[in-house]
Amino acid sequence: MQPQQPPSRAVPESAEPLRPTASAPAEPNSPGGAGARVSDESDTADAPGTTRAHTAEPIGSPVPIVITYSTTAEAGRPAPAVGGGLEPRPAARPAPAPAPAQAVDIAVVQFGPYTDKAANLAALRDHVRAAAEHGAKVVVAPEYSMFAVKRLDERVVAAAEPITGPWASELRGLAAEFGVHVVAGVVEAPGGQITDRVYNTLIAAGPDAEFAAIYRKVHLYDAFGFRESEVVAPGPIEDPATFTVEGVTFGLQTCFDLRFPEGCRRVAAAGAQVLLLPAQWIPGPGKLDQWTTLLRARAIENTVYVAAADHCAPRGAGASMIVDPSGNLLAELGDAPGIATSRVDLDHLRRIRTTNPSLSLRRFTVEP
Repeated sequence: MQPQQPPSRAVPESAEPLRPTASAPAEPNSPGGAGARVSDESDTADAPGTTRAHTAEPIGSPVPIVITYSTTAEAGRPAPAVGGGLEPRPAARPAPAPAPAQAVDIAVVQFGPYTDKAANLAALRDHVRAAAEHGAKVVVAPEYSMFAVKRLDERVVAAAEPITGPWASELRGLAAEFGVHVVAGVVEAPGGQITDRVYNTLIAAGPDAEFAAIYRKVHLYDAFGFRESEVVAPGPIEDPATFTVEGVTFGLQTCFDLRFPEGCRRVAAAGAQVLLLPAQWIPGPGKLDQWTTLLRARAIENTVYVAAADHCAPRGAGASMIVDPSGNLLAELGDAPGIATSRVDLDHLRRIRTTNPSLSLRRFTVEP
């Protein structure tokens, strides 16, 4: 018998969003101060190990948090109060429940990077600290975390750095400082004969301050009136970028790659159990529905977890989320800055793949 689920309810964001430093351009306020959305799959019973997301005011941190509560007793986390909002905040935050064997707590970061690289790094550091304090071992930040504009132009080329440059080095130091893996998007100067364009690159930095994986975006955003290829060079077709944390294998894709299922399938076929997808998903008519639908579709068809980190409003659609291998929503943010956490559990993944072995039944392979 499954435990009784708490009712769905929207809880307003109580914590202030991160403010840019004095040198950073001010970010417009999100419409209506939107906070994290609460999701509840009311027509289906939860599989063991799935979670529900509820907004809570963080303790001693300016970063809004979505805390996920497990529907299974062994997770050791209390269910939220029913009918009266969240339980009162304790005087001191208890230590996160230890993850079971072959399980890893992860977090997605949603914030609004802009043209001040130092301010972007400082904001990201606050989010990574909050995620680590909540037990996350892998923290996923958006595409273009280093430097972002809504319309790509020569400013992006001017801001680019080598993969061994100062911003990437600081990112690696940040991962070491908090003892986590951090995935974030950078603007990479390719070097060599490419001087007028950049690579849209993801760096996975490990707690040893080394590169765990590097992925350069393959499918460029030449759609919906945008031409990313005017400023960005497509990444080379290489073996899927993956890394492993505590027995769980993570794979990388970026934003517009989401619309090409063969790329995500290739990453899953290479052994990834979790697809990490940083993005700057530009808002527009129907774009939010497409984002949520595609993320859940990639999870279902590949039977993998998906963790997607987007920009907050106004330069992103928000809705950063974590989805389980059946497409169930585990945690989701609204359009304001914050983090969302959940647990990747390989026992849960194995149960899903036993019931739905579609990945092992496929009769076609994906070759570049």
